[in-house]
Amino acid sequence: YFYGTFPEDFTWGVSSSAYQTEGGWDADGKGPSIWDNFTHVPGNINNNDTGDIACDSYNKVEEDIYLLRALGVKNYRFSLSWSRIFPSGRNNSINSHGVGYYNRLIDGLVANNITPIVTLYHWDLPQALQDIGGWESSVLIDLFDSFADFCFQTFGDRVKFWITFNEPQVIAWAGYGTGVFPPNVNDPGTAPYRVAHILLKAHAKVYHTYDDKYRASQGGVIALCPNIDWVEPKTPSNPRDIEAADRSLQFLVGWFTHPIFKNGDYPEVMKWKVGNRSELQNLPSSRLPVFTAEEREYIRGTADVFCFNTYTSKIVTHGTTRLRPFSYEYDQEVITEVDSSWPSSAIPNHRAVAWGLRRVLNWIKEEYGNPPIYIIENGVGIKTKSDVDDNARIFYYKTYIDEALKAYKLDGVNLRGYNAWSFMDNFEWLDGYDPRFGLYQVDFANPSRPRTPKRSAVYYAEIIRNNGIPLPKEDE
Repeated sequence: YFYGTFPEDFTWGVSSSAYQTEGGWDADGKGPSIWDNFTHVPGNINNNDTGDIACDSYNKVEEDIYLLRALGVKNYRFSLSWSRIFPSGRNNSINSHGVGYYNRLIDGLVANNITPIVTLYHWDLPQALQDIGGWESSVLIDLFDSFADFCFQTFGDRVKFWITFNEPQVIAWAGYGTGVFPPNVNDPGTAPYRVAHILLKAHAKVYHTYDDKYRASQGGVIALCPNIDWVEPKTPSNPRDIEAADRSLQFLVGWFTHPIFKNGDYPEVMKWKVGNRSELQNLPSSRLPVFTAEEREYIRGTADVFCFNTYTSKIVTHGTTRLRPFSYEYDQEVITEVDSSWPSSAIPNHRAVAWGLRRVLNWIKEEYGNPPIYIIENGVGIKTKSDVDDNARIFYYKTYIDEALKAYKLDGVNLRGYNAWSFMDNFEWLDGYDPRFGLYQVDFANPSRPRTPKRSAVYYAEIIRNNGIPLPKEDE
């Protein structure tokens, strides 16, 4: 165990997202999103749960800010509901009530010296835009830019930290590959690549809009936020396993970060694997789309900081995979497993592997030239109705934050911030309200959705107050 503190200006926070916490799904003129419609179909979500009311944060701005103040956080990361601001997804339909809600939240945060970190897109696409093709349609590049432009103009005088897309790999793979998330497109071999191509162009366009129109006067930063699981080679002495681990990371993370942080293009190993396999599949061209020279130039460098979410680690070996059906998963030619001794959690594939975080941080440092790094989501889900005495969660945070501290202190990783997921128990997508991730417990059986601090909230507040894990006084 390692004792020490983070730099003076380190930013501690908690995270949430609109669909998971706000509720008010059709309040005051909000339009439906793909998640509203998806959860309303019986059988889609565990226990037929929906985000219709969720934590009712739409009606609890003051209370939520009070709870954030009690934690002592320096920042709060939340997302904007596109369809709450533009019910039709287009700027010809501005909903003043939605804009008012976010203004109250942002003003309240700023008044309490809490920095808003604002995500423009956390999976809840307006249904009206899904109806014209969703992220498979390049029309969305300009529509997303128009939404972002409105947000910069409206909130950017107070918001200095923007995230374009939360977990773009999940949008592409779960939404368009396996199809388990809305819009439920099951096309694992080509749609995820097409969607990712559009997401990258949309991200770059929004970055340039900020750069050209707002940066000089507003002085903020903007990035995107991939999800990263550490992948450990099963046999670290076996070059094939090492290559498999790197390939796995390139397909998961490099897919989006290599174009932005390196050269405007996909990782070589992705181009090679997908291209080679497409040829063996007798396709006229690679299933991985190609950027023009202009597009590469346009995409390269479109992030000011490196943000990411992380929860767990995996073990990989090289694997020979089938050529059919076409699949992004098979394209990677890896076999993934976990170590059964790693502690499990409410999400089956989220096992606690704290040392993986230090390795992820070092990988980012080596791969991308030690950019300023922010951990935007990290936490653990526990399946129980009440977990106010959540010692397992305290242990998770204690060990993960300690590994982050080692990466900063011992390895020289340029780590600037850490955000716990999540602020409070909320709607966990397909799992409904079963997995509890919150520092605050929410009673979803009670219409007024009361919040109760868990022991982990008290523990996290202490870490924030100490700016890390200083050596106990008696041990100095």
